[in-house]
Amino acid sequence: LPESFLAEKLTSWESNLPNSIKLAYLPSPISIRLRLSSSGDNRVLIEKNIQDQISKLQQIIPENIFGFDNDTMPLVVANLLRESNSTLAFAESCTGGYLSHLITSISGSSKFFKGSVVAYDNKVKENILGVNAKLIEDYGAVSQQVVEAMAVGVRNLLKTEFSIATSGIACPTGGTPTKPVGTIWVAVASNDFIESKMFRFSNDRERNIIRSSISALNMLRMHLLSKKQE
Repeated sequence: LPESFLAEKLTSWESNLPNSIKLAYLPSPISIRLRLSSSGDNRVLIEKNIQDQISKLQQIIPENIFGFDNDTMPLVVANLLRESNSTLAFAESCTGGYLSHLITSISGSSKFFKGSVVAYDNKVKENILGVNAKLIEDYGAVSQQVVEAMAVGVRNLLKTEFSIATSGIACPTGGTPTKPVGTIWVAVASNDFIESKMFRFSNDRERNIIRSSISALNMLRMHLLSKKQE
C-alpha cells in the first residue's frame, strides 16, 4: 500500500489521536511501519491508550496489517504454515531465488519449505515445470496463464500443499507497450485453489524483486488466513 494512499485512509483516525500519542510513518521497500509512541508516569494507562488506537487501526485497514513489533512477512507466513501443518514450494522467474532466500532465513523453515525451481529460461518452465510451450507462445512468459501453470507445475513436482510462482519484467530492459518494465505476475496455488494477480511496480530492478517477493508472500498469507477462518 503506497504511503500516500495509507495516509489518506488514516486521515480521520490520525487527526483524532490523543495529544499524548505521536505517530510516525517509517516506509521501506518492503512495508510501512507505523510507530505509535507516548510517554508519562502511568505505564498501564499509556499501553491501554495505544492499544485502543491499534484496535481502531485494525478496523480501518484490517487486510493491510500483517504483524506487530518485530514481525516480518516471511515470519508471519512461516507461522501460518506451521499452524496448518502445510508445505510450500516456489517457481521463481523474475525473483530469481529471492523468495527462497526470504523463507529460508526463518529458522526451522525446512519443516515446511520443500524447495524451489528458478525457471528463468522458458525451456526450464517447459521441461521442469511442465508449462505448455503454446501458453508461452500465445501469451508470453509474463502472463496470467503461464504463471498459473508454473505454480501448478512446481506444486505437483515437489508435492506440496501450497506453491507460489512469479514471472515478470524486473527491468531495465524487456518492457513493451502492453507489458512495461515493472509488470509482475504472481500466482498462489493449492489442490483446490489458484489465484493470480498482476502488479505494476517501478523501473528499479532491486526494488521490483523485493516488492514482488513480499507481495507474493502476502497473497499466500491472505489465503492461509481465510482457510484458518473456515
